[in-house]
Amino acid sequence: MFAINLPTDSIFLLTLSLRMAVTAAFVVSASIITERAGPVIGALVATLPVSAGPAYVFLALDHDAAFIAEGALASLPVNGATIFLVLVYVLLAQRHTLLISFVGAVLAWLMLAWLTRTVQWSLTSGLAVNALSFLICLPLLRRYLDVKMPPITRRWYDIPLRAALVASLVATVVSLSGWVGPQISGTIALFPVVSTSLMLILHPRIGGCATAAVLANAGFGLIGFGLAVAVLHVAALRFGSAIALTLALAAAVGWNLGLWRIGRRERNRAGEPVTPE
Repeated sequence: MFAINLPTDSIFLLTLSLRMAVTAAFVVSASIITERAGPVIGALVATLPVSAGPAYVFLALDHDAAFIAEGALASLPVNGATIFLVLVYVLLAQRHTLLISFVGAVLAWLMLAWLTRTVQWSLTSGLAVNALSFLICLPLLRRYLDVKMPPITRRWYDIPLRAALVASLVATVVSLSGWVGPQISGTIALFPVVSTSLMLILHPRIGGCATAAVLANAGFGLIGFGLAVAVLHVAALRFGSAIALTLALAAAVGWNLGLWRIGRRERNRAGEPVTPE
């Protein structure tokens, strides 16, 4: 048997590359499901923790439960910024190009995420800012929920672009977490990779209005995402990172399954087909 001794830098790069590849594959798979399932089911899939979840798993491998709990607390108000990103994009995409809609939405998110860093958050205040954000945004998004989805034709750069986006997020979070601390790590981990990748991929192919419908339907799913982050914060110190991450995932999945069942029941009552949207 021969032992292979790799330099510390090589081990870090190999580990980072593996993490980037695993997470990118996960997010790309989820976004493909989103495209094929239609705006309602697609939005529910898109609001599962398919980018933040793996980012937090990798943070948990490098840091203790206290780091994860503090990072989740910092992430909680950032979820409120994400629903405003959705709102800004949906409003701009009705009349403007991808560039204007995308840049406007991302700038809104960056500004609000920066503002969250100026406040010392508690669990109560984090939940309160989420509640206020959704009370403002969800009524404004309601009129943009229903749009007929045109057929989607794939282009050669679709998967590489999505993979590059999420891989960049993972690389940034893992590389910076050791010296920026849990609060900034928690903010970076919640950058809306799935939402922004859907904007970049879908808008040129199916138009702004149809893409906006997918994002608008994600509003209620983001409520469950915020609850999952709160669960992660509370459970990390009590049960450890592994159990906390499992409970957070269960909260997000359970919320979205509940939304799906409610929507299915309403369509049954209306006499609409309940096959995939």
